[in-house]
Amino acid sequence: MVWNEWESAKAEVAAGRQVSMRLNQLPGGAGGGGQADLVVHQDDLGAVGHEAFTLHGKLLKGADIAGAGSNQSGAGTTMQAAAALKASKFALGGELETTVSVWTSQVKAVLQACAHISNHLDYSKKAHAEDDAAIAASLRNRDGSAVPASRLAEYFK
Repeated sequence: MVWNEWESAKAEVAAGRQVSMRLNQLPGGAGGGGQADLVVHQDDLGAVGHEAFTLHGKLLKGADIAGAGSNQSGAGTTMQAAAALKASKFALGGELETTVSVWTSQVKAVLQACAHISNHLDYSKKAHAEDDAAIAASLRNRDGSAVPASRLAEYFK
C-alpha cells in the first residue's frame, strides 16, 4: 500500500465511510486475478547460493593480506613491512598494522556472510521441497486422488 493510499483510507475512516484494506495484493497482482509479482524458482536459489559459494572461495584465496607471503613465524609481507617501518621509527608502521587488522576483520565478516547465504539457501531449498511434499500428501485422499476444491474451502471457514 502506497503512502497516499494509506492517507486516503485514513481520511475515509475519519469521514465515517467504510473502507477495506488490501494486504499483499495489487489489482492484477497476486490474488487479483493476475500473476504473482514475486516468484522464486529452485534454480534461482541454487544460482544465488552457488555465486555466494564461489565468492567465498575467491575471497578466501585472494583477500588475505595478513597471511600473504608468510615467513617462518607466520607474519605476512604486509605485517613484515609494518614491523620494518615501526623498527625504523616510522608512524606509518603502526597505521599499516591497524589497516591489516581492520581489513582482516572485514574480510572475515564478508566470508561469514557468503557462507551464511550459501548455507541458508541450500537449507531453504531442501526445507521448501519437504514442505511441498507434505502439503501435496495432505491434499490427497486415501486412494491417491486429489482433494476436491469444495473440501479445501472447509479449511478456510
